[in-house]
Amino acid sequence: MKTFISQLRGDRTIWMVALFLGLISLLAVYSSISSLVVKRGGSLHLLFKHAMMLVTGGVIMYYASQLRHTMYSRLSMLGFWPVVGLLGITLVFGSNINDASRWVEIPGIGISFQTSDLAKVVLIVYLARMLSKHAEELQTFRGVLLRLMIPIGAVCGLILPANFSTAALIFIVCLVLMFLGKVPLKWIGALVGLAIGGFVLLVGANEAFDLGVLPRVETWQARLENFGAADSEGNYQVEHAAIAIANGGMLPYNGPGGGESRNHLPHPYSDMIYAFIIEEYGSILGGIGLLLLYLILMRRSIKVAAKCEKPFGALVAVGLSFNLVLQAMVNMGVAVGLLPTTGQPLPLVSMGGTSIWFTCLAIGIVLSVSRSIEPPTTESGTDAPRKARPSTTSTQGHAGEPALA
Repeated sequence: MKTFISQLRGDRTIWMVALFLGLISLLAVYSSISSLVVKRGGSLHLLFKHAMMLVTGGVIMYYASQLRHTMYSRLSMLGFWPVVGLLGITLVFGSNINDASRWVEIPGIGISFQTSDLAKVVLIVYLARMLSKHAEELQTFRGVLLRLMIPIGAVCGLILPANFSTAALIFIVCLVLMFLGKVPLKWIGALVGLAIGGFVLLVGANEAFDLGVLPRVETWQARLENFGAADSEGNYQVEHAAIAIANGGMLPYNGPGGGESRNHLPHPYSDMIYAFIIEEYGSILGGIGLLLLYLILMRRSIKVAAKCEKPFGALVAVGLSFNLVLQAMVNMGVAVGLLPTTGQPLPLVSMGGTSIWFTCLAIGIVLSVSRSIEPPTTESGTDAPRKARPSTTSTQGHAGEPALA
């Protein structure tokens, strides 16, 4: 085990956080998929499929961490607009489930993925490049409009019809990046104003002229109306999550495999997995413990950013980690009843498909940045000795006196 850990380059704490989240995911998913077993088959098949996604995600994370982080700057320039085109294709031709076209199938292998998962990683890296390469140009409205507002608007606008929560979270992350990139607050405020005004006009036009460009408006409205309402049919999921949390108590009373909410809680393996983990492991170990893992990831990423000499690497590390932690906070907030239902999964814990891969890609890029601040290593893998600085002390003592022998 020590030999394996010694081969991992980059921030070891981030590696360990990712490993613990993966292990928690395996235990929680295996314990919570009884409802899926009835519908789709044996639990071992589903567990094996989820385990393979985690393992392949770990491979993606490893190889992403091996690539120099400056390469992602160039890749984002090449891949940004093709990804925007892919979002458009998904919106028009993607698989439609519950009035949401979010998935597109990879030809030849029969695997579908949410293009928004890829788009948010590419957009964050692309913005980090713009903020680091064109800092002076971004002091003007024209520069902010061309370099930042149009790319952000294109990605969020194409995600919005099918997934409001994802578009909103990406927008918030972009605002944080712009603030850290020293974009003037007046231009950040202008972007917020344009976004809110454009959204209100789009919703109004959609309702007035029945355009059909926002098919999930009624779903969004129902979630807001049901939020906090007592005895509402729309709160069935949240109410059973509250029951699961109450049954869990403070300490791990039920233990692994002892959670009963999997028999009546909708999606205990994905959207509401945080509530299910609390039921089995208690509020202290399961609830606060899982929260601390994400906070440790954020703290270590900030530390990496603070030590990184290049603005691009610092912005990428903070942007990608903040995106993951913000998504985790939203998922937890929904599970404990602090936020309306959003459908956001818990990163690297919820049972999912290719979303695990893109989460691992994001963490791998952060690890790549952390490798850039490490001291160089020798062929044997140990830290290379630093070259001794030439002595600035003269062979003479102070005031021209001869040095002591």
